[in-house]
Amino acid sequence: MTERVGRLVRTWIAAEREQEVEEVATEISQGNITLLDLVKSLGEYLTSEEDDLRTKGVEFLSLVLAKCPPEKLSRQSVRVLTTFYCGKLEDTETIIPALKGLVTLTKLPAFAATDALEVIRAIFSHVKMKALVQSQRFMVFTIVDNIVARHREALKGMGEEFIRGYITLAEGEKDPRNLMLAFAIDRVLLIEFDVQKHIEDLFNDTFCYFPITFRPPPNDPYGISADDLKNALRACLHATPAFGPLAIPLFLEKLTAGSPVTKKDTLETLDICLPVYGPAVARENARKLWNCLKLEIFQPTDSVTEEKALKTTQILIQTIYAASEHERTDSADIEGLAKDACDECIQILREPEKSQAQHAIKVLCAFMSTTPSVARFTLARAVPHLVKLFLNPDELPNRAPTLRLLADLIEAARMSTADDPEVLPEEGNVPLSPYKDEVLGVLTVGLKTPASALPAIDGLKSMARTVGLLTDEELGFVVHNVNEILQKDEDESEISDASLDLLSTISAFAPAHVSRNTLPMLFTSLPDKAPPRDAEADRIRYWRTLSYLKRLCTQPDLFETLVVRLSTKLDLLCVPSPSAEEQATDDLEPAAAYAHSILKTLADVLSAKIDLGHADVAKYIDRLVPRLYNLFIYSALLAEERPMPATDPRLLAVTAQIITLITQTLGATRQETFVKAVFAAYLDGNVSGLAEGIQKIPADKKFTPLEPCASTPQKNLVIFFAAAVIALHKEVSLPVHDETALLNRLLQWTVTDAENSLQRGAITHLISAILNRHADKLDAFLSTSVSDFFAAQIANAQVPADARRHAILTFTWITKALLVRGHSAAMSNVDRLFDLFDDEQVSWDAARAIGQVPGPDKILTKKNHAVIRVLYAQKYCNAVLPRIIEGAKTSQSTRQNAFLVALAALIKSVPKSTYVDQMPSLMPLLLRGLDLPDNEIRASVIDTLQAAATSNGKDNALLAEHASSLVSTMLKNSVVSQMPSARVRVAALRYLATLPSVVRYDVLHPQKATVIRELAKVLDDPKRAVRKEAVEARTNWFKFTG
Repeated sequence: MTERVGRLVRTWIAAEREQEVEEVATEISQGNITLLDLVKSLGEYLTSEEDDLRTKGVEFLSLVLAKCPPEKLSRQSVRVLTTFYCGKLEDTETIIPALKGLVTLTKLPAFAATDALEVIRAIFSHVKMKALVQSQRFMVFTIVDNIVARHREALKGMGEEFIRGYITLAEGEKDPRNLMLAFAIDRVLLIEFDVQKHIEDLFNDTFCYFPITFRPPPNDPYGISADDLKNALRACLHATPAFGPLAIPLFLEKLTAGSPVTKKDTLETLDICLPVYGPAVARENARKLWNCLKLEIFQPTDSVTEEKALKTTQILIQTIYAASEHERTDSADIEGLAKDACDECIQILREPEKSQAQHAIKVLCAFMSTTPSVARFTLARAVPHLVKLFLNPDELPNRAPTLRLLADLIEAARMSTADDPEVLPEEGNVPLSPYKDEVLGVLTVGLKTPASALPAIDGLKSMARTVGLLTDEELGFVVHNVNEILQKDEDESEISDASLDLLSTISAFAPAHVSRNTLPMLFTSLPDKAPPRDAEADRIRYWRTLSYLKRLCTQPDLFETLVVRLSTKLDLLCVPSPSAEEQATDDLEPAAAYAHSILKTLADVLSAKIDLGHADVAKYIDRLVPRLYNLFIYSALLAEERPMPATDPRLLAVTAQIITLITQTLGATRQETFVKAVFAAYLDGNVSGLAEGIQKIPADKKFTPLEPCASTPQKNLVIFFAAAVIALHKEVSLPVHDETALLNRLLQWTVTDAENSLQRGAITHLISAILNRHADKLDAFLSTSVSDFFAAQIANAQVPADARRHAILTFTWITKALLVRGHSAAMSNVDRLFDLFDDEQVSWDAARAIGQVPGPDKILTKKNHAVIRVLYAQKYCNAVLPRIIEGAKTSQSTRQNAFLVALAALIKSVPKSTYVDQMPSLMPLLLRGLDLPDNEIRASVIDTLQAAATSNGKDNALLAEHASSLVSTMLKNSVVSQMPSARVRVAALRYLATLPSVVRYDVLHPQKATVIRELAKVLDDPKRAVRKEAVEARTNWFKFTG
């Protein structure tokens, strides 16, 4: 075995391959040889007279040692190796491999404290750092770091010898990788070692690097950032209070003469150093520091530095006053910097309209989050001053800026006590309590004047949000005064918004006041009957009131009131009393418009509540939904005798949205109960379990919306059938014996009985939702019924074109339902649509359908509990896009155009990431798509080109290749004489505006004169939106230079 080791050693000395090192290390690991055997085999090389051989010998030993398991190195082995390597540090030829060996040894469990002292002394004696390159110095720092981490007590026993030796060793280091280690070692020495005698040397050794100006090179393999170095250095700078007297003058110098970057760094460093340096140092240098900080606050170069200077001021005050905080009982005890700075700021606040007052109040606000005594003192000086200023008749024009300053101070006082909102402050411990009445008084006065209303509202909001400040009675007083503002404010929408924001804030924790005072006022202002067509002012008034209610009523108690009151208004509007009926004219539009606004308010608030996760939404399946069904079924039945406002399709659409939103929030069990009542009403005519309200449904009239002979108003109510089903969980079973028979009936109904798009759309969505949840048990429907439907209603050229288009839309939704759940039948349906490309009558409709199948919609969504497979759109695109591209390239003219339409529809429907890799193939086809006579297709193509252009940066080779065609096509599509669609003109102009930023000048330069000349004509376009885009595009081309 010894011979084998000798052979491996000789081979490595000759070739220096990794393989021999691995083999020797493996032999030692397996116990076949020992380190002693290796040393014997290396003997002639370790002691060779030749420098090169001697170096290689030590190098090989160190490499093998690094790969040996620690347990194979005994205490005796480590002791011998330590002495050996320390001896080799004296030899300039072997110092590098010896350091490598020591890096490994110092990490070993068997490496003892005596070894550590020997190694440290040898390094201090023999290693000259200035003679070593970075990687070698890094090894030295690693060795010292290992020993400091593992044998700290032994090093402490060396006393000054270690501190002095290390300072010499680390002096003058500049490489970031080494400094990261050096700073870590420095911090340990400063915290744990007795360095008092060498504090100035260590200060010089660390502060010479401040501030860090290092910028990592591009593609830095070591990953050391400037922030890493800054943080490591700061950890040293605040490691000991002893640095304080030495460091503060240096920080002051950097603040006075440094660049903005240096100032920010200095301020951030002061933030962490001041608390460590302690109150004595902070107090001694307080005035000098404040003078520097004041400059950055009152004459800021940028907002970031200003914010940092305020933060540092805060920490300075905290450091000075926090230590003696427990001794203070009275704000009058405050002396020193806090008092002086506060007095300076109060002096500036005598002129609240001046810009300096804004900076002064920021300082006072910063004081609020320092110590309780300083906060109390600040409020005691500032609040009475600002109140007095506000009430001074001579300062009447300055009331608004005065209230703005006061509002900022109130918010700062609130923030200072907002650490734990669950813990109520002790009685009288809210900083603003002593001045509450005066402040509330001036804010209430300020509310009455439009100029000062906004800051007054902000101040009241902060007071309301301050835990334990205002009593319940005072909150009621605030609500009362804000209500007056809402009543008077006709045009000041900004003040109304702020008022509503304040009321919403109060309603979150004290809804009773808003419920008792604000809501009755708003509901009273809503008329019981719709204003006539010519009463525009009245209409605007109820719109405004409803918008107020929408903002205020998300809180559960308030929403309950909203539902009750608006439902009552809805009944009065849609089913007027007999006396009102006699006076009414045949004009139902005003009542329908008003009812629509009410329903839309309910829908918007419900949507907001669902987004906020409110649990109370579900209860309205019993409190609101039956009432809506009752009102609309009653109206549909009576509409056969006289016109009824509630038969308006717009009302049906928004009511369907309400039903779906509420159904979304139900659990599967409650959904199952609800859907049984829905099916009983729509399939059996039994509405008693579904509809409940003040209108009594006539016993002599039957509700049969799915029957062929049903009236249009009844048939329109199928939208509520769909609304109830599209949000069902997949676990909910439909209350029918045969789902296939139901779907066949519904599918046939869309063909023979549906009278308009509302009815067709509703039933189509219903079929789609059922299929999406239950496709796995509907094989018969999918294999037979859908095929028969396609053959009879779509592929059959004898069917009228409009009917075929309607059938294609239904077929698209069937396919979409299957695709999103990953059903294999979806792609079979798509193949059938491709087969229609030869049929001139419906080829474009089929093409659009192919593109629309994977597109987003509002029916098959996660919120509606649809079964959705991950990445379904991407998989569909990967399957269909190559076929479309191939067809567009190789087909005859008619089919070619259909493929182009399919392409335009598809790329509009799917995420950009699904087709971006195909853009080189797509670009020529998209350009051809811009010649199609369909404006919607053109606009979609341009939108796609726009999205692709903005994602590829300046050097866009693909756009450069087609630049000439793109420019001429977009110019043609931007002129009203050649393109009547304003949407296409706007899209084309936006694309032209983008081109100079994504294509090189040398490519576009030949087009520049033409573009500027042609765009000049577009400046006279009849549409303002088009003219605006033309100005933007022309400006971009004017500025476009090489």
